[in-house]
Amino acid sequence: MTANLIDGLRSEGHEIVFLQPNRDLQEAGTDLRRLYRWHDGRPDIDALMLEWRWPIPGRNNTPCGMPGHTCDLHRQHDLLTYYTDRQGLPTVVWDKDRQLPADDPLRSRSNVTVCEAALYPTKGAVSLLFPVADAALDADPNALAGGQRPWPLTYVGNQYDRDEVFTRYFAPAAAQHQHRVAGKWPRTEAWPHVTFIGRVPFPRVHMLYSSSVSTILLLPDRLMQAGQMTQRLAEAVLAGCVPLAPAELQGAGYFVPDYLHVRDGAQAAASITRLMPMSLAERADAIGDCLAKLDIMRASRQISTLLDVLGNRQPRHPQRPPQRSADDTCTTHPSGYSPHP
Repeated sequence: MTANLIDGLRSEGHEIVFLQPNRDLQEAGTDLRRLYRWHDGRPDIDALMLEWRWPIPGRNNTPCGMPGHTCDLHRQHDLLTYYTDRQGLPTVVWDKDRQLPADDPLRSRSNVTVCEAALYPTKGAVSLLFPVADAALDADPNALAGGQRPWPLTYVGNQYDRDEVFTRYFAPAAAQHQHRVAGKWPRTEAWPHVTFIGRVPFPRVHMLYSSSVSTILLLPDRLMQAGQMTQRLAEAVLAGCVPLAPAELQGAGYFVPDYLHVRDGAQAAASITRLMPMSLAERADAIGDCLAKLDIMRASRQISTLLDVLGNRQPRHPQRPPQRSADDTCTTHPSGYSPHP
């Protein structure tokens, strides 16, 4: 997802350098040096953009060189001190996990703009959503909806702060439907009936969704209340997997059609039961509706917002529509399908 933003900025004539180790090469053996630049020092730059990092006990708050240590927090402090404090460069802090406290002094700095991937960001922050490639959103829903889908329910994502929403929505649905959960879930004792398959490489994510009827969008409460959607929505829709959204998600109607909202696990289970026998045409209609909603995450919109921020202008295209649009009021699928009894 971030690559869509980086490539979009490059297409606008900006030169990008990653001020971090080349972990793609070091850890995964993927050599992208012909496409991008890395620098672990302090090169001359015009502006600084950070994906916000916060202390994680035992991982980045330990001394350098300790087992399991990652240096992202130390590097962030060094970059902010050198470029933001000493040089006064324009700085964009993209708080993608909403971990920067609302009263953090960094928010009040004149050369700092905080962005959040939320429809309803913290006061003073700018909405910068996860970008989805324009070409992907222009895909044919019929092509996305096809294929064999033997799995009624799949979830891809890590456990982080999702226990409560998982218990409320996914676990009851999993008790009634064949399913699988991929990702890092170190504590699963509370759900002995749920099938966890562990972490999977990124290319397999598409394969999992492509063989699945549905997924449930699980978000920590801090994201739910801010109307923040992760990249999991786009990954599912672009694989033809129908997303069910918790109705309590603020602004849910901007991300997913109302007829795919669910209020609890029982309704999620019932919705999946109704989704399973859908024809290809009905599924394509649902995926088409979801693609239309994803336009709010279109990469060109996010790039426009970021360019405005870097130019010290108010975003020309705010991410949250000023009011609910007419199509947000429909409660049934165009084919007559409704997930609710």
